[in-house]
Amino acid sequence: MNRLNVALLCGGVSSEREISLKSGQQVKDALDPKKYNVKVYDPASDLARLVNDAKEIDVALVILHGRFGEDGTIQGLLDLLGIPYQCSGVLASALAMDKLMSKHIFSSAGLLVPRYVMLTKNASFDSIVERLGLPLVIKPADSGSSIGTSIIKDKTQFKQALDEAFKHSERVFAEEYIAGKEVTGAVIGNKSPYALPLVEIIPKKGYDFFDYKAKYKPGATEEICPARLSEALTKEVQRCALIAHKALGCKGYSRTDMILRDKKVYALETNTIPGMTENSLFPKAAKAAGLSFKDLIEELIRLALEDF
Repeated sequence: MNRLNVALLCGGVSSEREISLKSGQQVKDALDPKKYNVKVYDPASDLARLVNDAKEIDVALVILHGRFGEDGTIQGLLDLLGIPYQCSGVLASALAMDKLMSKHIFSSAGLLVPRYVMLTKNASFDSIVERLGLPLVIKPADSGSSIGTSIIKDKTQFKQALDEAFKHSERVFAEEYIAGKEVTGAVIGNKSPYALPLVEIIPKKGYDFFDYKAKYKPGATEEICPARLSEALTKEVQRCALIAHKALGCKGYSRTDMILRDKKVYALETNTIPGMTENSLFPKAAKAAGLSFKDLIEELIRLALEDF
């Protein structure tokens, strides 16, 4: 049996490079060398080699996060090269990466989103608080893994949070803080996507929210799957994850982060290339559904080749 030639893209130039490399290595380790001939390409240095090898590549696994990986740019290159890949296409990737655009789409699809205000570098703290109250969440519009995101509780924290967010994006916004239970909803599939078991996210003491350190520092966050929700609320949250997936035009897979308050579901953002270490949230949800990490990667390859 001929082996499938797989281009594994990981690394890149975003602030999430190290996480991408770690995910990429675990994905590579999960692929059976008897079935797959895997070549690793780091977009930071290997784009010319990728273009040169394109005719020999059967499928790409894009295990990249942040700018130039999750925002549709590399997807556009793969489309030009005629290489199928496991994640969403150019438009859905770009829309999901842009938290402001995804808010508009979520709202138009009937999902609840936290109230928000666009910010300038000289934004007035008092006017923002008048509209949104305290605490406030300050976010870059197009950064991943909560990089550049801050929760502020008073005016003394505002300027530093604003400056930090603008380091990571030219577009920054303030969002009302929704106190509640954080859950994430994984979805998999192309024509008939379905929701996986939900994961409940509980950052431990010392972490105000699920920030970069809480995401990736071992033991910093408790992740419970399936989430401790009633059957009715579970179905509602899964429905919201599916709505977000479809409204953005995602394919392959996605993971939507949400906050629950008073049985209301607030959509925060959708990840079109979720973290893919064995302990990441998406593989954890897949495992709860009976899909091992190895089988999950193979299913993503199958979905990438579906109808191509």
